[in-house]
Amino acid sequence: MLSPDEVKQLIEAAPSLKYKVALSMAYGAGLRAGEVVGLKVTDIDRSRMTLRIIQGKGQKDRFAMLSPTLLDLLESWWYEAKRQGMMGKDGWLFPSLTRGGNISTRQFNRALHQAADSAGVQKRVTLHLLRHSFATHLLEQGTDIRVIQELLGHKKLDTTARYCQVGNQTLRSVTS
Repeated sequence: MLSPDEVKQLIEAAPSLKYKVALSMAYGAGLRAGEVVGLKVTDIDRSRMTLRIIQGKGQKDRFAMLSPTLLDLLESWWYEAKRQGMMGKDGWLFPSLTRGGNISTRQFNRALHQAADSAGVQKRVTLHLLRHSFATHLLEQGTDIRVIQELLGHKKLDTTARYCQVGNQTLRSVTS
């Protein structure tokens, strides 16, 4: 698992604004790589502060949370991409520059590893590790595990429990 500071360093070291926002989405909403790259502009619901995830794992649709900070970042990216003529008619939130359509999970993964190297993160970093870190950090902040289960889109609580590692701070705060 990554600490909150490591996540912040990783995101700040992203190779471009597009990938900074994409990594922020993966961590800040607990999304899978395929869910991030599959987002369209129309999946953002500003009034409800949610993201619509279409055909996530198991071909399920669900909603993910959208924080005000994440919305601000998304808007910055959208305006910059629009200004540069990168936003096409298909409405992909993270468009590919070379082939049309959206970026691939492979491109996204490369950007993550580039950011990890630039940030000097020594741990083995994967996109799924950001999702695990999201869940663990929420648990450490006192979020109910059932809420985390819903946010991650898990059917079984057992699956969510495997995601949530008990951090050292939580262990130290327990009184015998």
